[in-house]
Amino acid sequence: MTEPRTTAERLVRRFARETNLMIAGRGFDVVGSDAVAVELRELITALGGHLRSGVDRIDQPAQRRTAAERVAAAGAHMPVSTLIAARLREEGTVRGIRIGIAMVLEPKTAQLALLLRDAGADVAVYAHPDEIDVEVAGVLRERGIPVDGDPGLGGAAERAAAVAFLRRGFDLLLDDGSHLIRLAHEEGLAESLRGAAEETTSGLAPLRLMHQRGLLRIPVIAVNDAAMKTSFDNRYGTGQSCVFAIADVLDAAGIGLRDQPAVVIGYGPVGEGVAAHLRAFGAEIAIAETDPVRALKAVHDGLRSAPLAEIAPGSLVISATGAAHTITADALQTAKIVAVAGGVPGEVDDSVLTPTGAPHLDRSEHGALVIARGNGVNLAAGEGNPIEIMDLSFAVQLGAVEQLLSAGLAAGLHPLAAEADDAIARAALAARGARIDTRSREQQDAQDEWRSRRYLGASS
Repeated sequence: MTEPRTTAERLVRRFARETNLMIAGRGFDVVGSDAVAVELRELITALGGHLRSGVDRIDQPAQRRTAAERVAAAGAHMPVSTLIAARLREEGTVRGIRIGIAMVLEPKTAQLALLLRDAGADVAVYAHPDEIDVEVAGVLRERGIPVDGDPGLGGAAERAAAVAFLRRGFDLLLDDGSHLIRLAHEEGLAESLRGAAEETTSGLAPLRLMHQRGLLRIPVIAVNDAAMKTSFDNRYGTGQSCVFAIADVLDAAGIGLRDQPAVVIGYGPVGEGVAAHLRAFGAEIAIAETDPVRALKAVHDGLRSAPLAEIAPGSLVISATGAAHTITADALQTAKIVAVAGGVPGEVDDSVLTPTGAPHLDRSEHGALVIARGNGVNLAAGEGNPIEIMDLSFAVQLGAVEQLLSAGLAAGLHPLAAEADDAIARAALAARGARIDTRSREQQDAQDEWRSRRYLGASS
């Protein structure tokens, strides 16, 4: 008989898999008092969910939805992006603006494209061959939005398709990984762009180098640096989607996540989220870090910090670095299982992989089981970050669009305006029915006086 804890874990993962919704911050109604219900309440609370009546239920599995239904479901849970896009439409901000979206194409990205199109923009989408849901692409094409990208492309043909996409001629480019921003510079097409926005940590790394060397010829908003992106997308969204996808793959192979000592490489926002979700599932966790501050933070979060060579043997090793060559051949020889959270090409060193017969699970020539062939597990073996999290990230993208069109920015990297971050947070709180305090007049006066003394160099 299946243990109540295992049954509860499967129910929670099934809910997330079938709805692509968040656990953290969501209210749940758990009916019953048996052992499974007790475990379910405990697990939901550990994952950041709330227990209250009259909200989401974890019930019988739903039937597989069509691509159009999945796109519609995403739209139903993206209130913040919808609100900002409605304002852009009312103000005519993007009317006639040509916007290229170069991101993983799945239902949430489709909704971003539709929102911009409905706000008046001329939109086209590009997706890399291994990042395109062909059914979702079909939905967009049926609704008049061009989609470039083919799962069968590779090498020179893939690059040619990306260059052809850029030659469509855009005012703005919304990128994920900065692949097309960099390609536009390489191909002499950057000058035609008014600006771009970059979504990811790994995508910003090369752009920072270009900025430092004076090679960026357009203004780029660092979307990933916005508090409303990195604080939620990286920690909560990537944490849930990656750990749940790993658990689903292992469960299908008869391997329990809870039974694996786990190592998280990197304790930035993604690593924090992965570790927090592993801990909720009861895994024993250690952290491998090269940054002393992050390593110390992990220790203060109750986790062991040690070199990878010491803690990898016999463990489930998850890379959360977004850097190539993180999981080396040496680690593949000693680790039991490896996976990548988020990810860039080459994060797991090359290895000949042999299928195990279980979905998304191969064995490396070095001995370790490799999940999703070393690709970002939440996309390769799942549907990416939950809808509400991408609602926040895409709201930041929309804020970046507005800033690029209105601020007259110089070439180089720029942060999202603080007031835009604040407005997105307030809209998200309102959508969740939450409220915050406001400063009293006395508090504000004291704050203003402190700032005045600080900037004028007055003594306290």
